[in-house]
Amino acid sequence: MAQEIPVYIFTGFMDSGKTSLVLETLFENDFSDGARGVIIACEDGDVEYDEKKLATVNFKLVWIENEEDFTLDRLSEINKEMRPEQVFIEYNGTWGVDRLVDEGALPDGWTIVQTLSTVDSTSFDLYLTNMRAMMQEQLFPSDVVIFNRTDDDTDRGHLRRMVKNINRKAQIVYERKDGTIDERPEELPFDVNQDLIELSDADYAIWYMDAAENCKKYDGKKVRFLALVYNPDKGKKGIFVPGRFAMTCCIEDVTFVGFKCKYDHADEIPHRSWIDITAEVKVEFAREYKGKGPVLYPVTIEKAEKPEDELVYFS
Repeated sequence: MAQEIPVYIFTGFMDSGKTSLVLETLFENDFSDGARGVIIACEDGDVEYDEKKLATVNFKLVWIENEEDFTLDRLSEINKEMRPEQVFIEYNGTWGVDRLVDEGALPDGWTIVQTLSTVDSTSFDLYLTNMRAMMQEQLFPSDVVIFNRTDDDTDRGHLRRMVKNINRKAQIVYERKDGTIDERPEELPFDVNQDLIELSDADYAIWYMDAAENCKKYDGKKVRFLALVYNPDKGKKGIFVPGRFAMTCCIEDVTFVGFKCKYDHADEIPHRSWIDITAEVKVEFAREYKGKGPVLYPVTIEKAEKPEDELVYFS
């Protein structure tokens, strides 16, 4: 059996900070610990590699500048010639990520242990609008998404919601223009310390995302919101889902988001009807969540009128 070789993937568009992140990882964080390594660079950006300096941490540099040359055969040649004990791949942001994650895409023994994506916060919305599929493909497998070039005016909540709608598991880091990390807690548009958290249509998607990720924060809290009922005839007895259709950035990205609700009279609430619901949140194990998550217990349910705009938004 081939020796397992850890592979670290760095993705992002041109000039998003990939090379700087690789160099910071190697030299500022003392990552390599002397182990023999190779950087496979697929894009020539503003920041350049100094091969003599790389040699001081036992790393070598290999270029693969054409997508058609990024093949299993070429990677296997690199593996045979350099016998790396760890591999950094600075990937070209315009190439298909499936070349990396498909089974058999990497040499035997090469194992992806972490994928990091760098994003220029000032151009993120532009790329997401005009190159949506390509951006989503980069972010979907990422373990860490680093938004750089941020400042006090950066809408971190918006950036976070956009990423989390694509990749719920990703850790998000905000790096300021001077290279320091912005560790301020993110503000929510509602007060979680209120006895009753009143959610407007503008707040619902933000609350849903936060409650899904930080459910313990809402354990025992009461929430009130306007909801569309998901309660099909074949639904489980005593269970329905109050929620909303949410849109990320375009109509193709509309999806229904809501939490499990336990209610003895659930079968009396028509499917796709509108209600004003006040419910207590309890954190419980639910098969639907494959673990613990928010489960709603109604306090009051009232019939409601369909709103003028049925959608809610993560942005």
